[in-house]
Amino acid sequence: MGLDRQKLVAILAAMPETADLTVEVYETLPSTNQQAWKAIAQGARSGTVLIADRQTSGRGQWGRQWSSSAGGLYLSLVIAPNLPVNYGYQLTLAAAWGIATALGDRGIPVRLKWHNDLILMGRKLGGILTETKVRQETIIHAVVGVGINWANPVPTTGIGLQSFLNQQSSTAIDSLEMLAAVTLQGIVSGYQHCSPTGINTLLRSYHKLFVNLGQRVTVEGQNGVVVGISDRGELRVRLDSQLSNVDSVAEICLAPGSVSLGYDG
Repeated sequence: MGLDRQKLVAILAAMPETADLTVEVYETLPSTNQQAWKAIAQGARSGTVLIADRQTSGRGQWGRQWSSSAGGLYLSLVIAPNLPVNYGYQLTLAAAWGIATALGDRGIPVRLKWHNDLILMGRKLGGILTETKVRQETIIHAVVGVGINWANPVPTTGIGLQSFLNQQSSTAIDSLEMLAAVTLQGIVSGYQHCSPTGINTLLRSYHKLFVNLGQRVTVEGQNGVVVGISDRGELRVRLDSQLSNVDSVAEICLAPGSVSLGYDG
């Protein structure tokens, strides 16, 4: 049994943040992001949501395959950011923070792994893939794709939200429809923090959920520790001093994909 569109629409209508969203649900798609771009080409407006019960060609960041078996949540939201292209990194950070916060408000302790993973109990609960279209240095269209494990099979580094909630005897999220609604509520809320003037306010909240803070890493043979996220969305790493008689340290900023942060399990 797949996601019930009518049930989801009713839940969204009761949430101020999501009442204006338009929802399309498919049994199977190659990719909800791919379908979203097709919809944009056909005139789909900002606020269009595309959901698939399963994907045959789901993707994560950097083109990695995202397993999309039935039972998980796979959705994409069309937005029109009108942001300068240099600020596009905000979209993923804001969406991740918004979703984690929305779930956290329901007692689900989701944290954030730089830069696009949702973490629960040290394992991957979900991921985000943001794609954009640029015109004259401005992002005119964006698709925020989200995959979250609900009742689908997960790898050893993953965790399913339904089983977690059952173990906690919690009814905070009682259906795939409610998970979709809360996820969309989070994306919309997070998106409101995107701004051409920067995301310093968002970053302060993001760091409270940042699971990699203090993690030891090795970058091109040099050891260091993660100290935060920059206002450009980069990973800030403080390198260990390479000279024992020098008490100074150096800090570097890394773009997404330049270092692997791994998982607890």
